[in-house]
Amino acid sequence: MSYGIKLHLSGDFACFTRPEMKVERVSYDIITPSAARGIIEAIYWKPQIRWIIDRIHVLKPIRFTNIRRNEVGAKASAPTAAAMNGDIVVLPGIIADDPKTRQQRASTLLRDIAYVIEAHFDILDYRFERGGPELPANDCAGKHLDVFKRRARGGQCFHQPCLGNREFPARFSLIEDGDPLPACELPPEQLNKELGWMLHDLSYLPADKKAKDSFLTGRGKRVRTEPRFFHAQLENGIVTVPPLQSATA
Repeated sequence: MSYGIKLHLSGDFACFTRPEMKVERVSYDIITPSAARGIIEAIYWKPQIRWIIDRIHVLKPIRFTNIRRNEVGAKASAPTAAAMNGDIVVLPGIIADDPKTRQQRASTLLRDIAYVIEAHFDILDYRFERGGPELPANDCAGKHLDVFKRRARGGQCFHQPCLGNREFPARFSLIEDGDPLPACELPPEQLNKELGWMLHDLSYLPADKKAKDSFLTGRGKRVRTEPRFFHAQLENGIVTVPPLQSATA
């Protein structure tokens, strides 16, 4: 029995920002695997499973548009040592209306997008509930799959899925087993296209206290993040996503 899912995504605008653009946002040509995973996790996620993106079907022509948006030019302050030790402190925030921090910047966005995301999950813990009994592999996977499908059919989500930025909400619907995929509307010149290097996802690596930007996970392990990239290529309107382990740091 297959435990994969197919999810139809659409939206008016999207921005999957290229990390090499330091100041003004420029989107990748299509959704990144990490953004697709984030949308699926917004519908259903548990610590016992890990979602993995297999394929991305691009349904609408790749089109860009430019807008200007108000953004802030500063980062929020990091938590103080007292806060990290558990003390109650008041952390300074950013006043969005402060003319000293508010900046108007251009963004290059995707418009009128639609994708089909094919994904599956790996089981990290065969206890469906934390502290509960371990279940047989098929029973555990089947329960997770049933919950995801029920939530996706009903439009339920933990938070509103977005297409790169919170301003761009994603519409989603479940494609049932045996249902045909929506028609691909890509023009001939975009059906097979080199998309270059694309962000795959973040890899979490063990780290010591001296490592820059390291942090403690909920399980007390100190890790650091490392971005991974892969060479994306459209073949008949489909991008096949390689395993994260084979992606390039």
